[in-house]
Amino acid sequence: MVAEGFLAGRGWRTPRWRRWWLAAGVSLLLGALTALALWRLRSDALEYRAAEVGLLSLALSDEIERDLVGIEDAMRVVRDERRPGRPVLQPGDAADAALRTRAELMPLVDRLWVLDAHGRPLVSSQPEALPAVAGFAPALAALKPDEVALSRPFGADPANQRVALALRLDSGWLVAALPANLLLGALGREGSSDVRMAVLRNDGARLAGVLVATPRQLDEARVARRLARLPPLHVHRFSDGSDRLVSLRHLPRQAVDVVLTRDLHDTLAAWQRAVGLSALGWALLTLLLLLSVLRVQRAAERQAQAQAALQAQRGRASRLESLGGLAGGVAHDFNNVLAALLGHAEIAHDLATPGSEVARRLDLVLQAGDRAKALVERILSFGRGGAHASEVFALTPVVEQVLQLLAASLPPGLVIEQSLEAPQGRLRGDPTQAFEAVMNLCTNALQAMPQGGRLRVALWRERLAAPRVLSHSELPPGDYLALSVADSGEGIDAVVLEHLFEPFFTTRAHQHGTGLGLAVVHGVVAELAGGIDVQSTRGEGACFTLYLPASDEPLSPGRAAAPVPVPPPATDLPLLVLDDDAALVELTREMLTGLGYPSEGCTDPAEALRRLREVPCRYALLVTDEVMPGLTGTALTEALRTAGGVLPVLLVSGYGGAQLAERAHRAGITRVLAKPLRRAELELALAELLN
Repeated sequence: MVAEGFLAGRGWRTPRWRRWWLAAGVSLLLGALTALALWRLRSDALEYRAAEVGLLSLALSDEIERDLVGIEDAMRVVRDERRPGRPVLQPGDAADAALRTRAELMPLVDRLWVLDAHGRPLVSSQPEALPAVAGFAPALAALKPDEVALSRPFGADPANQRVALALRLDSGWLVAALPANLLLGALGREGSSDVRMAVLRNDGARLAGVLVATPRQLDEARVARRLARLPPLHVHRFSDGSDRLVSLRHLPRQAVDVVLTRDLHDTLAAWQRAVGLSALGWALLTLLLLLSVLRVQRAAERQAQAQAALQAQRGRASRLESLGGLAGGVAHDFNNVLAALLGHAEIAHDLATPGSEVARRLDLVLQAGDRAKALVERILSFGRGGAHASEVFALTPVVEQVLQLLAASLPPGLVIEQSLEAPQGRLRGDPTQAFEAVMNLCTNALQAMPQGGRLRVALWRERLAAPRVLSHSELPPGDYLALSVADSGEGIDAVVLEHLFEPFFTTRAHQHGTGLGLAVVHGVVAELAGGIDVQSTRGEGACFTLYLPASDEPLSPGRAAAPVPVPPPATDLPLLVLDDDAALVELTREMLTGLGYPSEGCTDPAEALRRLREVPCRYALLVTDEVMPGLTGTALTEALRTAGGVLPVLLVSGYGGAQLAERAHRAGITRVLAKPLRRAELELALAELLN
């Protein structure tokens, strides 16, 4: 009756019911739009996460490929290395030790074996079981000369298994082993709750990582074959019931597949929360939708910005590290050439008639050599390969000294403001390097303000509770001394910022810039285990902030005054000169003869150690290089000290690395000289050690 009366009176046409129908229509429309928007949000989330997984997969695959190529190249170097008259690797304890040394010098690799033609070990760096010869692919018997085979994982402990690479020798194979989890790259070191990664051979054998929560070898081989037929990026349901985003990368050179997966449920967690919020009611649907979309968009933008910043920072760090290694290696080789040039020039200068044209030209050669030596030292600072002191020093006096020197010659229109709030802040390293880094940074800031401006220098102590990504570095948690140098110049373009710390890169070529100032700053900061952050806005200047690890150790004692040179002590015992470069051995002996010291030369560290052990009192002093094949100078000295020897040792190095001073101190070496040797430095060091 009510319905009949309602229809009869056409009540549905009244404004009240029209508003209800309109509200219902709007509600249904909003519901449809909400459903469409939620579906679109799900698609965007999947697309974004898929791109993220693909990008991460590409980065990890590139890292794995670089690591494996590096191991292969290092194995080829070991294979091709020869000594005069016989191969380097011969069966015996000495060969085991030599192979162990090579294993220590190879990144990632911790074990090396040399197998004969029947797969039996001839030489090994560690007395441990070999991987099964039958487990390599391709088969060792069919391995081509430059082809590398990969083994199945081996080892009694499943959590610490290894993977081996094999390279054919003339008669047998060279086998290198590394922990299997190193194949997972950065993901293996950092881990992730919803990301899984596995490295598989082409035949489906799993080398590292997992594909499912409860891995089974046969199941994973079947999954690997199925994945190989699917697109490189897709969604796949695994045997453990999980739906996951899958990215598959094939490395043809190594014949391996890199599979990276991410849980689909975790990927869509934000979308599922948005659906739950929409269920609270049609009345709040529009507001909730807007808030959800805004929140997701902001989160995606922040994550994308953080990802882009991290990618840019790692790209810069990788490029600078490669440039540093290249520059350091070239500088090291050039140092040996420069040592011969300067040494022979000094000897020729002594033989020339004083005041003659020949003497004058030799003076010019020596002056040019000194400039080349200074340039090589700056390149080595960028490459973090120089021989530097290691002591605890206060940073504030170093900064104050730099500012005092700059203030004394400050051009008109430039003002320096300082705020040094860490008077007790200390660092461990070389204060001379720190001085040069601060000076280069401040000089660069002053050059950015040719029309005048304000230079602001601040120093404070800062504790990082979590890792921080800087523009050119990534810092772990810890205590740091932060030094900022800011200018009011024109700022730095984004293009220039990408190459700012590369050696020989400069935007001031017309001002005779060398492009090494900021490169040296980067090398010093890296050697001090710190980081650099550069912030700049075009037209508003730039701010460079150095984060240097603070030290709580007591200050090192002051450096003693240099001893006054004295005539060579009367001794009939010769000095032993050790260097793997025969020309440098002869040159050093000529310098010693000119200084009045008898000497003998040697180019083989093992032979030198044998001589010193056979007759401990045969020599008055040892002059040794640091970087030599088979045995370094510090390792030789440690072996000598272990045997009870007290022979004074003078260590000479042109590329010693950041820990050279500490290694020399632990070995019992009190004097270290940098190549190229100058006669005055050598004379002073010998007088100090022998008197």
